Amino acid sequence: MTHNQTIAQLQELRLQGMAQALQRQLEQPASTELGFEQRLALLVQHEIDSRHDRRSARLLKQASLKYAQAHIEDFDARASRGLERARWMALALSDWATSGATIILSGATGCGKTWLACALGQYACRQGHSTRYLRLPRLGEELGLVRATGTYTRWLGKLAKTQVLILDDWGLVALDAPCREALMEIIDDRAGNRATLITSQLPVDHWHAWIDEPAVADAMLDRLLPQAQRIVLKGESLRAARTKKTPSSANQS
Repeated sequence: MTHNQTIAQLQELRLQGMAQALQRQLEQPASTELGFEQRLALLVQHEIDSRHDRRSARLLKQASLKYAQAHIEDFDARASRGLERARWMALALSDWATSGATIILSGATGCGKTWLACALGQYACRQGHSTRYLRLPRLGEELGLVRATGTYTRWLGKLAKTQVLILDDWGLVALDAPCREALMEIIDDRAGNRATLITSQLPVDHWHAWIDEPAVADAMLDRLLPQAQRIVLKGESLRAARTKKTPSSANQS
C-alpha cells in the first residue's frame, strides 16, 4: 500500500489530523529517524489536537459572542477598575463553567462588563464548553421568532443544556410579560446546574423593581443571588479612553 493510499484511507475515516500529520512526516526526512511507536504517538496527538481545535472553533461560532476575540489573558488590569488581575485570573481559571456558577458583572456603561463576559465565554469555548451570548434588550425579538416558528419549547431546552449562558445588558430595558416569563424559565432551568454570566448597569438592589412582578422577582432572584459571585467594575468609560488610542487598541467595553 502506498503512502497516498494510507492518507486517503485516513481521510475517509475522518481522521484528518492524522492524515495531515502523516503527510508532514513524509515531507520531513528527519521524522524517519523516530521509532514506529514515537511516530504513531505523534499522529494520534495531532488528531486529538485537531479535533479539539475544530470543536473549539465550532463552539465559538455557535456562541455568537459580541467580542469573539476577547481573551482572558488580555485583561486590562488598571487599578481604577476595581478588579485586580490576580482575582480576575483566579476566577477565569476556576471551575465556574462546570459548577453551575452565577457571575454578575456590574458597573457603569463602558467599563468593560461585556468584554469580560465574552472573554470568559471565549475561554469556556476553548475548554470545550457550549456557550451562548444573549442580549436581553433583544429577547423580545428572539421570542417573537421562536414563537412564530413553533420552536419556543425547543429553544428553551437548548438554552437549558448550554453550559455557559451570557445574559448581557440585564436591566437596560423594561421587561414585558412574555420576556419576564421566558427569563424566569431560563433562570429556573439553569439555577445550580449551568453557569450563567450576567452584565448589568443596574445595581442589584434595583433588580426586584425592574422585574416588576413581586412573586416572579422573588423566585428569580432567589435562584440567582445567594451563591452569585459579584464583580463591581469602576472607573471611567473605556470606550472614551479608546478614542484616544490607535484602531488596534484592545476593545474591553
